[in-house]
Amino acid sequence: MDEHLRAKWDKYASRYDRDVGVFERVQFGGGRQWVCSQAGGDVLEVAIGTGLNLPHYPPDVRLTGLDFSPAMLDRARARAAELGLAVTLREGDAQALPFADASFDTVVCTLGLCGFPDDRASIAEMHRVLRPGGKLLLLDHVGSHHKPINLVQRLLGKITVRMIGDHQTRRPLPLVREAGFTVWRSERLKLGTVERLAAVKPTT
Repeated sequence: MDEHLRAKWDKYASRYDRDVGVFERVQFGGGRQWVCSQAGGDVLEVAIGTGLNLPHYPPDVRLTGLDFSPAMLDRARARAAELGLAVTLREGDAQALPFADASFDTVVCTLGLCGFPDDRASIAEMHRVLRPGGKLLLLDHVGSHHKPINLVQRLLGKITVRMIGDHQTRRPLPLVREAGFTVWRSERLKLGTVERLAAVKPTT
């Protein structure tokens, strides 16, 4: 993982919740609940960040959270303590997950794939650590199918990629299929700029 990018996210950690608040309500409203409510068993959340998903998981999941930013993990740890949740938190790279094959029943990633240097490698790793029949649950902003909006996203991306490595026009869906998942639900919202995706790792 790029150490320069890690340093940027460590610095941004103290402002992240505040800065993302408006987008949480206006653009992604209900998305975290949609994803987390479907999680079950041994769950890995990739790019757990400050732990904004923690209140939305079913109470019986066994949750492991991974992030490459120690400062973000510190905030997730504090949030878990406030909520009284037992969560295993690990520092690590989404592109080379530090877990054995077939370790989890569910993998969750919300608003993370847009920021990984290699999103294809990250999805392949999610497939690797899932057990056969396991679920992949994603939420992210994606490139709109409306050309004027997509153009604005591309222009914005020139700024956000330089700032914190945040790509505005990626689309996880074809990469999820390429990795070998079977997609059973995909929703595009907000003029095509947001996607919710549920997929399963085949048993054979």
